[in-house]
Parts: sequence; C-alpha cells; structure tokens
Amino acid sequence: MFGGGAAPILVLSQNTKRDSGKKVQLENIGAGKAIADVIRTCLGPQAMLKMLMDPMGGIVMTNDGNAILREITVQHPAGKSMIEIARTQDEEVGDGTTSVIVLAGEMLGVAEQFLAQQMHPTVIIRAYRQALEDAITLLHDDISITLDPNDRVKLLQVIKACVGTKFIGRWSDLACSIALDAVQTVMLEEGGRREIDIKRYAKVEKIPGGSIEESTVLHGVMVNKDVTHPKMRRYIENPRIVLLDCALEYKKGESQTNVEILKESDFTRMLQLEEEHVQKICDEVIAVKPDIVFTEKGVSDLAQHFFLKAGITAIRRVRKSDNNRIARACGATIVNRTEEVKEEDVGTGAGLFEIKKLGDEYFCFITKCKNPKACTILLRGASKDMLNETERNLQDALHVARNILIEPKLVPGGGAVEMAVAQKLAEKAKVVQGIGQWPYRAVAEALEIIPRTLAQNCGTNTIRTLTALRAKHATGKITWGIDGETGELADMRTLGIWEPLSVKLQIYKTAVETAILLLRIDDIVSGSKKKDKEGENRTAQPTEESMRE
Repeated sequence: MFGGGAAPILVLSQNTKRDSGKKVQLENIGAGKAIADVIRTCLGPQAMLKMLMDPMGGIVMTNDGNAILREITVQHPAGKSMIEIARTQDEEVGDGTTSVIVLAGEMLGVAEQFLAQQMHPTVIIRAYRQALEDAITLLHDDISITLDPNDRVKLLQVIKACVGTKFIGRWSDLACSIALDAVQTVMLEEGGRREIDIKRYAKVEKIPGGSIEESTVLHGVMVNKDVTHPKMRRYIENPRIVLLDCALEYKKGESQTNVEILKESDFTRMLQLEEEHVQKICDEVIAVKPDIVFTEKGVSDLAQHFFLKAGITAIRRVRKSDNNRIARACGATIVNRTEEVKEEDVGTGAGLFEIKKLGDEYFCFITKCKNPKACTILLRGASKDMLNETERNLQDALHVARNILIEPKLVPGGGAVEMAVAQKLAEKAKVVQGIGQWPYRAVAEALEIIPRTLAQNCGTNTIRTLTALRAKHATGKITWGIDGETGELADMRTLGIWEPLSVKLQIYKTAVETAILLLRIDDIVSGSKKKDKEGENRTAQPTEESMRE
C-alpha cells in the first residue's frame, strides 16, 4: 500500500473492505464449520427436523440437508459456497446432501491446525487431493460390491436404507416400492444404454386428504383437468387418444383488426366462414375416429358441439409436459396441425380413461397402459407440509433407485464405509513422504465424522462406540458400522443397509473439492456500502415491505 516511504497510495476505493492472509482462511473454515453444525443433527435415522420460516411467512419442516440450506439466508461468502455444494449433490445424485455438508465442514476443521503451524495451504491441498484419489480407488476396488439389478428384494433393501433416515421412514416399504416401480416404468433401454429421466416422466402429484398408505404409482398418467363439456363421456375403456398442439377454434387477430363491411349479408358470410373453418378442423380430427382429444390450446364452444355429436371427449389447455407424458404412456404422437393427423398418431396403449373427483377437484386418469414409459406418483397425506416433506423424501428415493439401476455397485452404509476408508488411508499415510503425510492422515480422521455423528444423534457414548468400531475394522471386518436406530455396533450385511457407490463417490469428491477451494482463498475484497446509517435504513425498508407483499 505504501510507496517506498512516500505518502500512502490508495489503490482500493475508500469504502472497500479487504481481508487477507491467515484471517480469511480461518474465517472461511469457521463459516464452513458453522453451516455443518446446523445440519449435523439431521444425519441418520434418529435425525431431528428443522422448522424454517421463509420471508413470506410459509413454514418448511424437513431434515433434508438441501431443503434446509435453501431456506437459510447466509451472508458469509464461504457459507454460500457450502450451500452451493448441497445443491450440486442434490442435482447430481439426489441423496447424501446432509453427509456432504458435514464432511466438508470437518475437512475444513482438520486443516485449521496445520494453518496454525504455518504450513502452506498448497501443501495441505496436495495431500487432500492425493487422499481423495486413493479413497476413490479404494471404494472402487476393495470396498464396493456389485448388485444384480434384476434382484428386486435387494434393490428394495438399498432404497430402504436411504428412506430410513427420512420422515417417511415409517412407511418405508410403501415408499421403496413406489420409487422402484416408478423408476422401472420410466427406464428406457436403447442400444445398450439406459436412460432414466425421472424429472420429466415421473411426475409427483400431491393431493391433500386421505392417508399416506393410499399413495400409489399409476400405470399411466393423471392430469388435473376435467372434460370441457358436461355431457361428454367420463369413462372410456380402451380409448383411442389423439394429442394436439394447436387450437381448435377460429384464429382471431392478434391486435385490433378492422373489417369493413359493405352489405349486411357480408357479416353473415363472415360468421359462416368462421363456422366452416371450425367444422373443417373438427372433421379432420374426427376422421381418425378418436375417443379422446387432448389439446394444449383452447377448444371453442362450436368445436365442443361437433365433438359431442361425434361422441368424442375433449380436454383443453393441457400442459406441454403433461402432454409429453401422455404420449409416452399410450404411444400417441403429438400432432401440430389437424391436417396432418394420421392413423399411426393415435394412441391405443391405454386401457382406461376416467374422470375422478379427489378432494374438491376433478382429475383425469389415463391408466392400465400396456407398456407405459411415463408414470404419475399419486401422494396422499394429512396436510400440505406432510406432503411436501414426503415428496422431498420420495425424490431422494427415486434418485437412489435410478443410481443403482445405472451403476449397480453398493457400499455398506451406517458409517462402515467411512471407517474402512479411514483405516486404509491411515495405513497409507505412513508411506507418504515428507510433511504432506499429516494432512493426508487428517483426511482419514475427518472421514470418521460420519460414524461419530451417527452415534451422537443416537445419544450413545461416542468415544467408546468409535473405539470399538476402530477395533472391529482393524481386524478386517469392513462391513461393521453403527446401527442408526440404537447406536450399537452392527454388521451392515445382516442389517441390510447399503448405499449406492455413485452417491458415496460424489459425497467424497464434492466435500474434498470444496475444502480445497475454500483453503485456496487468501483474500476477500468486499465493496461494502457507505457507513451512513440513515442511508442504510432508508434503502433497507422498501425491500422488507416488498418481501411482505
């Protein structure tokens, strides 16, 4: 800042705050640990719930790491990047959001002592990277086992281990079979590769009322729509379905349209043309003899009249995503112009079309499909909050089912895999040359946070449990972990608690990479606002009001 003994030269503007060096690294570590502490009690089957109020006054009750962090507003930049990793984890593999935050916080925590000993961050980073690579090879080669993707009982067991830690753990059998059915329905195999698109083709519909036991996977699709005309048929077996993407009404001018009429008969002629146009459109559709017509746009009263005469049920303004789902379920093709409707575009795969009333709304069901490649998961429950939480948990279960079917490799759960990797890394640390072996060993220690937290959340004696677990692993029993229900040691093989390898790999990669990223930062420059108190208050007020609105 000072130019060789002369007057000080100001490089940064006056209201910019700059922190650098050790202080920043310790702050980042503190922020990471603080966020991990918020989430820590949400790990394992004995997890606590968090109740969050958002600025709009709505409440969220959940123990899903990602959902909690989405609702919290954090100021510290390092805290924000921690929240970002939970989101990445959720998008990438859909499960393990809590573990990844807890682990990343611990990875940062163990680095603190080395910084205090004046060790250079790059040395720590190098050791972390090395440890991560070794951990990944260990997981792939030594610890994981392969699973037969056609063995339904085993698959259900794995999904159950994921769901067991969640709110719907009480209905885990139901939730697991729902998740597995939905994923197997949506799965497409083309040329030796598997495509499982849950987001687009497995829709979760939440309807308050009833009980959770009534939730099912439909062999088909459900849309929140009623028929357009009260006299149309509401129950059709083996329907022929036509899907349209165009309006069945007379096209009006976009802006103001002026028409000059010279004779009175011209006006009648205009109305007549309109009618003829609608009739022409309807006749083109009626020609392929459908039973139901779905369109994404509107259906005019006149078109309804023609359809009714032909005994066709019409449903209008269906969402594009719903239309795609119906197309996948019954084998129809979405047609963009009525002139182009051909026989092969008609969907005949559905076994039943009916309109049912659930709660106080009408829903249209297209079920009993022969080979549906899309499905709707129907969730029932006592209240909106319960349904939202159930949906979040179900998404995790769906992702786990998808991960296993795409990569059928498993590792033991319950902290067993962390303990096994920690044991092996601690042995390898002895061969690491130079100063790097200490941070390398620290990674092994950091991994033990998962079994330790599991034991903590059960309320058992942590130190005694972990020492006993270390002893088990030292004798080569790598499938031993902590039973999350009781806090006792147990063999995960007999308990049947397995986790997909892809989830674990992603947890380790994300946690270590984040720790590395935050250790790399040695300077934070923040352009803070003027320290004018009144000005601050004045600017802050409208935002609060707009939040309330």
